Amino acid sequence: MTILSFTNNNPLIDGRQSEKAMLVRRGVQILLNEMRHSVLPELALSSGRRADLISLSVKGEIWIIEIKSSIEDFKVDRKWPDYRLHCDRLFFATHAAVPLDIFPQECGLFLSDGYGAHMVREAPEHKLAPATRKSLMLDFSRTAARRLMMAEWSTGTSYSD
Repeated sequence: MTILSFTNNNPLIDGRQSEKAMLVRRGVQILLNEMRHSVLPELALSSGRRADLISLSVKGEIWIIEIKSSIEDFKVDRKWPDYRLHCDRLFFATHAAVPLDIFPQECGLFLSDGYGAHMVREAPEHKLAPATRKSLMLDFSRTAARRLMMAEWSTGTSYSD
């Protein structure tokens, strides 16, 4: 009998994020769900980057939310301008222990406590090119469908009689 497992059997857990980042993510996901967005965490983009959260609004807008759990996390990560090529609006999300004034004014901002979030600042709109939008929508939908299937399979439930 195995006492310790080094494999993660839950396809919805990535394992690379800190506990603080996961709390921020959860609160933002709750808010976005209340706003009727469809949300995917950790979507690989065509540039090779990975969006912490990407959402699709009821109007068809694509938002990327970059999660920062500390000042140091923000300072060492300078890839965020690249995300503009993959969304209509770009946001940062953080928690109350991180000073909000470190985040660039040209991006939106969410403040999360893990149980919900508040939009501190709206993100300016910069519309995606139609070809980029189509490609992103296909990636979003294929990834969501694949994750749903993997989550179903991970239950181990047999659906045969």
